[in-house]
Amino acid sequence: MLALLDTATGQVAPLEPRSPGRLSVYMCGPTVSGSPHLGHGRFSIVWDTLRRYLTWSGLNVQFVSNVTDIEDKIIARAAEEERPTDEVAARYEALWWQVMDALAVLRPDATPHATEYVEDMVRLIGDLRAKGHAYEGGDGIYFSTESLPGYGLLARQDLEMLQTGARVEAGTEAAKRSPLDFVLWKYAKAGEPAWPSPWGDGRPGWHTECVVMSLDLLGEGFDLHLGGLDLVFPHHENERAQAVADGKVFARRWAHNGMVVDEAGAKMSKSVGNITSLEELLERYEGRVLRALVLQTHYRAPMSVNVHLLDQAQGAINRLDNFARETRTLPVVPPDEAVIARFKWRMDDDFDTPGALAVIFGAVRDARADPSRAPALAAAVRECCEEGLGLALSSEDEPVEKEAAELVLQRDAARSKGDFATADSIRSKLQAMGYIVEDGPDGTIVRRER
Repeated sequence: MLALLDTATGQVAPLEPRSPGRLSVYMCGPTVSGSPHLGHGRFSIVWDTLRRYLTWSGLNVQFVSNVTDIEDKIIARAAEEERPTDEVAARYEALWWQVMDALAVLRPDATPHATEYVEDMVRLIGDLRAKGHAYEGGDGIYFSTESLPGYGLLARQDLEMLQTGARVEAGTEAAKRSPLDFVLWKYAKAGEPAWPSPWGDGRPGWHTECVVMSLDLLGEGFDLHLGGLDLVFPHHENERAQAVADGKVFARRWAHNGMVVDEAGAKMSKSVGNITSLEELLERYEGRVLRALVLQTHYRAPMSVNVHLLDQAQGAINRLDNFARETRTLPVVPPDEAVIARFKWRMDDDFDTPGALAVIFGAVRDARADPSRAPALAAAVRECCEEGLGLALSSEDEPVEKEAAELVLQRDAARSKGDFATADSIRSKLQAMGYIVEDGPDGTIVRRER
């Protein structure tokens, strides 16, 4: 059984479903206000891989991920582009799914949109007010964090410590009773989208959206809530606080992936100007390359993305594709059980994808060293890659230009004669033509750089 770090407790523990054989999962999805960036790519691939692995392991996974289609960032983008907010949200949501498809990220079983649940959010806010957990400020309705014992669980800090480091957002000084309090309902400003409520027209706060959607689709006490490390506090803590204050059992477990950082170790973000577009990355590399890079890093560790690391990940993909081509004509046999067991052992140990990849590449080496085991090992490699990690392998030969094909034949002839100077010279020519050149067991292998 997979053991995973629970953010709430700080402990690695088995992920035990509330219903045998079924796992209910909620992942905070995109706020569709702009192009997806590398951080989006990482968390989507991380949790897509977890979903695939759990499904391959025999669980029926119900995977829900929302779309935030109304929020301050969307309103700001609409003003910048001089277009309606719903048009902006639709445009960037379409782009989101286009990029997710390029990354081979499976679509969620359900994608609730915030605008579909506003009436339910209004009801929740009304209940929180009736129970003494919310109050009216100058610009909206706020949640009182001091009214909830245990606030700060996910941050693993008490209220006093959190208050010490809290900052009051500009313009809310007179509205909040405490710097930790957060808005549940924002009164509408002129020209902004608005919905009716007992307290006046407005829109829900961001922290309220996922509470309503997750509980509606997955029910109380759903198994696992996922997201990036930057969402732990205050977003996820504020989700949890509202559910608990309303008397609901919220997520039983929490898991968060680490951030994408730049070379200096700073989190990738628009605020510091070091964001990188996934669209730009996908113009140069196929989606499998980013998936390989993500899998080479433990999901909780910081991850860097640069051309050097992406090229290394491309090399890993090339090695696996080479192996798939080398073994494509082998007899079809059951996968090597020992490899499968070692792979699952690493994955079950707090989702250790780097260790799981090491098992895969070990099996590749063993297959080349012992041809008698190659069929079973090749079957294990393919199953672990494709079913366990969502990393599709290509066993198809790539088209090669006539001139390059002739150079390959000349290079193989030179190598067979021991004329390695000529072979090296031809390698350089092929590389200048834009080919990656590798030595396989049956001769020179070339493929285009991506």
